[in-house]
Amino acid sequence: MTNIQYLLIGVSAIAAGAVNAVAGGGTLITFPLLISMGIPAVVANITNTVALCPGYLAATFAQRNDLRGQQRRLWLYMLAGVAGGIAGGFLLLHTGERIFSKLVPYLILFAAGLLAVQDTIRTWLLRSSQNPHSNRRLESFGVMPVFLASVYGGYFGAGVSVVVLAVLGLVLDDSLIRLNALKQGIAFAINIAAAIFFIFSGMVNWDIAIIMAVGALLGGVLGGKTVGRIRPIVLRRIVVVIGVLVASAYWIR
Repeated sequence: MTNIQYLLIGVSAIAAGAVNAVAGGGTLITFPLLISMGIPAVVANITNTVALCPGYLAATFAQRNDLRGQQRRLWLYMLAGVAGGIAGGFLLLHTGERIFSKLVPYLILFAAGLLAVQDTIRTWLLRSSQNPHSNRRLESFGVMPVFLASVYGGYFGAGVSVVVLAVLGLVLDDSLIRLNALKQGIAFAINIAAAIFFIFSGMVNWDIAIIMAVGALLGGVLGGKTVGRIRPIVLRRIVVVIGVLVASAYWIR
């Protein structure tokens, strides 16, 4: 790869980190770029997963105060997330490059669709959490849905936070702030489990992963400082449009 390509990857990682901090969906920026540079789809996906681990850790640490009092279900769902992340990673490694390449446009479009309805999901969750007549659901009921969402997260990852948040809203009766913090912890568990599994696969492009990890951290810091100045919905719409265009380009090709 050329220095210009590495520079573009670094810039895209910064943009992805900033977008993840403000609105989510940064994977839809970095993953298509890696493929456009000739990197095999499976390798691009695995490298992307490993590179984004620091960003998930930073997001979880930033919301640690909202996790107080949620230790039991945090560990319960993180264990489900670890199991699902490994299962999704296992499926990815055994899918094969040809099949995964055919699935890429559908996965990107699905992730873009999740981002498109994220505000609707958040509004529903907010109303549900403020309903005085809602009944507390058993936390154990959420283990299987969280596990299934985690399998998707380990397999592809883009939009997994939206899926997990929706699942938590269905099985838990709590405030949106606390559910969002719980979601961050679960997303981190999914990502780190899949990443550790991928490290031993021999399919991580470490030169790219290191550049992306540094860029994502920098972008996360920048995004965190500008989160109050940028409308998340604007960024989310841009990412959704990018996702749709990329998926369309795959189908045309």
